[in-house]
Amino acid sequence: MSIFSQVQITDSIEMIKIRDTYFDDTFKNKINLEQPMFTNERGDVWRMPMVHLAEKVITFDDILNKACLPVLGLESFRDAATKLLLGNESLALLEGRAFSAQVLSGTNGLRVAAEFLHKHLNYKTVYISSPSWRNYDYVFRSAKFENILYYSYWNISTRSLNIEAMLRDLRNARTPAVVVLQVCAHSPSSYDPTKAQWMEIANVVKEKNLFPVLFSPFQGIASGDVDEDAWVVRYFVSNGFEFFCSQALGKNFAFCNERIGNLVCVTKNSDVITNLKSQLALIITGLYSRPALHVASVVTYILNDPQLYDEWKENIKAMYLKCEKVRINLRQALEKLGTPGRWAHITQQRGMFANIGLTKEQIVYLMNTHHVYIRICGRINLSAVNANNLDFVYIRICGRINLSAVNANNLDFLAKAICDTIKSVPANAPQCC
Repeated sequence: MSIFSQVQITDSIEMIKIRDTYFDDTFKNKINLEQPMFTNERGDVWRMPMVHLAEKVITFDDILNKACLPVLGLESFRDAATKLLLGNESLALLEGRAFSAQVLSGTNGLRVAAEFLHKHLNYKTVYISSPSWRNYDYVFRSAKFENILYYSYWNISTRSLNIEAMLRDLRNARTPAVVVLQVCAHSPSSYDPTKAQWMEIANVVKEKNLFPVLFSPFQGIASGDVDEDAWVVRYFVSNGFEFFCSQALGKNFAFCNERIGNLVCVTKNSDVITNLKSQLALIITGLYSRPALHVASVVTYILNDPQLYDEWKENIKAMYLKCEKVRINLRQALEKLGTPGRWAHITQQRGMFANIGLTKEQIVYLMNTHHVYIRICGRINLSAVNANNLDFVYIRICGRINLSAVNANNLDFLAKAICDTIKSVPANAPQCC
C-alpha cells in the first residue's frame, strides 16, 4: 500500500470535474466564463498595449541583468506601487511610516502578513466575511491561525450588503483578532459598503482594537478610477490605523500567468520599520526566497512613465465602462423576460463580476440544461462570452459573473438561460456560499 493512501480528497476536485465536463461537452454553443481575467472579443486575456510596449523595452534593455532581487523585491516597483495605493501626498509616506515588500501575488501578500501576525504579534484569531473568497480561509489556516471566524456580509434575501449584521458581528468579535477587509469589488458578492458605511466599519474596528488586513485586488476596475478605489485604504491611513494591505496587480495590469503583488505596511512611527523589514524578509526567505524581476519591471516602467501611466488609467476606465454597460443590459434583459425576482442588485454591484444569487440546485440545472458551467464559489466570468467565443458561461455557486465578456451577441442567451432556470427551479430565497 502506498504511503499516500491516507491522503483524502478535498472539495477542490469539484472544480476539476466541472472543467472536465465542460471540455467533454460536445454542445456547439457552450460558453466559458471561468477565466477570472478581463478578456477581449476573441475570449483571450486582454493584453494591454502599454504592457506590451513596456515588455519590449525591458527585453532589449542592456542594463538589466538576471541577478537576484533583494528579498523584499525591486525597490522602484515597491515605491511606485505603494504610491499608487496610498497616493503621492499620503502622510504615511511623507512621514516615513509606510513601506512595502514585493510579493508573488495578492494571495501571497496575505500569507506573508498572516505569517508575520501569528509569529510576531501572537494573533490566533481572524475574522473574514461570510461569504468570502475561499483563499482567505486557506491562507490563515496555513499560517497556523487557530480560529477562523466569520462576520456577516451578504443579505441573501435582498442580495445586498447586510451592514447591520456586519457591524454587530464586528462589535461582538473576540479580541485580540485580525479582520480581513476587501477594499473594493468584494469577492464573491461584488457588493461594497458606501463611504459612510466604511466610516462606521472603521470606527468599530478601532473600538474593538482589531488589526486590519486590507486586500486590494481590483484597484481601478471597480469604479474606473484608481484613486477612488483606494479611498478605503487612504481613509484608514488618515484615521491613524496601523495595518497591512495586500495589493494585487494582476487584474488591473492584465497579468495572469505572471503574478505580481505588493504588501504595504503602515505604522504609527518610523522607528519600528527596520525591525519589521528584517522579520518580513526572514518570512519571505522561508516561503519562496526572492520575488521575480520581469513583471515588477514592467509595472514600474508603466507607473513611472507619465504618458504610459495615463494610457493605463484610460484602459482601466474602458474596462470599467464595458462592465457597467453589461450590467445595465443584463438587468434590462432579465426584467424584460419577466424573470422572477428583483434585479436591481446587478447594477448596484461593482467590478468585473456580478453576483446573481442562484441556489446550488439552480446552478446544476443551468449547467445541465443550458451548458452553463458553474463552480462552487459562484462566480460567473462574463468576459469569456463574446461573439467569437461562444464557449462557456461559467458560474460559480454564488452566481458571480465576469461582466467584461458579455456582449449583445450572447447576453440574450445568458438572460434566457437564467430566466428559464429560475422558473424551472424556484427557490424561496437566493442563496450564496
